[in-house]
Amino acid sequence: MVDTKNEAALESAMHRLPAWRQEGQAITRTVTVPSFLDGIELVNRVAQAAEEAQHHPDIDIRYTTLTFTLTSHDVGHVTERDLKMAARIDTLVD
Repeated sequence: MVDTKNEAALESAMHRLPAWRQEGQAITRTVTVPSFLDGIELVNRVAQAAEEAQHHPDIDIRYTTLTFTLTSHDVGHVTERDLKMAARIDTLVD
């Protein structure tokens, strides 16, 4: 398990998630899709995975650009749950 409160440990863990970037106490990924409906379909797939994991990203939809943001609000920083959800989102995007 990664000690995500440790900046060096989080930075090391982020190497496994090259499409994601750290922004303060969260991690984000922006994806561009071919059409608005493709974006909504992707959001629906992510929503299903989030429900299964009981860990939900913030999702910003801007026409064909989606931004996913993950943080564990209950502890105020990125946790292992966020890293796992980010990896799951990566599989859904690819």
